Amino acid sequence: MRERWLAHFALSPCGRGRSAVRRGGRGVRRASGCCCRRPLSQPSPARGEGFKWQFLLPLLALTVAVPARAQSVEQRIAIYKHRVSLLEDQNAIEDLQATYGYYFDKGLWDQAAALFAPDGSFEYGQRGVYIGPAHIQRAMLLFGPQGLAAGHLNNHMMLQAVITVADDGMSAKARWQGMIMLAQPGQNGVWGVGVYENEYVKQKGVWKIAKLHFYVTAETDYDLGWTKSAIPMEGPSALFPPDKPPTEVYRAYPGVYIPPFDFKHPVTGKSLADIPEPPDDVVGRK
Repeated sequence: MRERWLAHFALSPCGRGRSAVRRGGRGVRRASGCCCRRPLSQPSPARGEGFKWQFLLPLLALTVAVPARAQSVEQRIAIYKHRVSLLEDQNAIEDLQATYGYYFDKGLWDQAAALFAPDGSFEYGQRGVYIGPAHIQRAMLLFGPQGLAAGHLNNHMMLQAVITVADDGMSAKARWQGMIMLAQPGQNGVWGVGVYENEYVKQKGVWKIAKLHFYVTAETDYDLGWTKSAIPMEGPSALFPPDKPPTEVYRAYPGVYIPPFDFKHPVTGKSLADIPEPPDDVVGRK
């Protein structure tokens, strides 16, 4: 598995393998993957034959920031293994989040809640924070019955992932763009959009969701559209109260709120965790 990743990382036939990975202070971050998925054993027209692991080390050495002359072969191999391990972690996190999305879309609350760590948290808009799989499963029931009944739609698509794995490979953060399509019997459909700022933890070799926070950017009536309709976010439920109030108070569209970025600017290296927000008298933000 690691040999395949190393080969793909360094010698993807499309030439995008190395540019797809950014190295940061907290580990390795992938903003997008390589479009090429050719197996190692498949011949490459540009090279005339299939790749073999023993030929990769000289080329992989070019991707290491530390001069090769200052490193032994063992040191370079250790660096490659570490980077590949982080890439494998990124893949596992992407699969974990995608699995959550499929479960959540179809109202499989029991299965979705089981993806969280024992002390994991779930926060959706201004509904408050639910802690632990049992409470998270109960919070999800507010979106509809287990399995979704007829007439319900609960699609939450997750796009534009930026995943940052900590250098020790035990925790990670990720930002996703979310698009929403909702429907309930007797009500008009709803379009929505928002941003996920999530955290993950590896426990006994298995990645789990440590924190899922979906910031609602806008929700609107399907027919009217966002120029004529702006649906306000729901507050905490009286039926299934949250364990904690919302961590941040903000308004969705027509209000404007930019969730802090968990990663630094890839070119300037500056943090975007404290972006100045536009004033909003309704929530008391000046």
